[in-house]
Amino acid sequence: MRRICVFCGSSVGSDPRYRDAAAEVGRRLASEGLGVVFGGGSIGLMGVLADATLAAGGELVGVIPHALAARELAHRGVPDMRVVPSMHARKALMAELSDAFIALPGGLGTFEELLEIATWGQLGIHHKPVGMLNVAGYYAPLITLLDHAVKEGFVSEENRRLIVVADSPPALLEELRRNRRPERREWITPDEA
Repeated sequence: MRRICVFCGSSVGSDPRYRDAAAEVGRRLASEGLGVVFGGGSIGLMGVLADATLAAGGELVGVIPHALAARELAHRGVPDMRVVPSMHARKALMAELSDAFIALPGGLGTFEELLEIATWGQLGIHHKPVGMLNVAGYYAPLITLLDHAVKEGFVSEENRRLIVVADSPPALLEELRRNRRPERREWITPDEA
């Protein structure tokens, strides 16, 4: 792994542990020589992650849609900021630039990014590890829902394992490193994606 995409909130949330975790992820990735790809924002957990990564001397790539950059939400300290035309282009470029994905706490956008990138893995569009950092049990309800979907026959056990979960950044990084999935026949070829 060279770069990890981090999905996270444009708010800091109500629990200070969310902010602490975002800063720890930025510092840890930088200390391990792993670049960070993120949504380019200066606010919320995105801003905390970016500031911590930069302060630790890490590589940071921001990807932000033009409409959000124009509203002055783009982090001005990011040396490699990619401005793209749409949210769809943002997600595609973030996926292309990254070797793995981490979801920190966040809202609807973070949920959507996490589940879409896991779906891309299910479809064989990519073979990159995906993880959730379950800070203070934040993702416990989603984990329960995913397990319920397996029980009810909507998600296979194999596809449920596409999303690894850990409670600390070191444990999650270790899970991502171990979770290299074997290549398998793709549902969709890269040309169709």
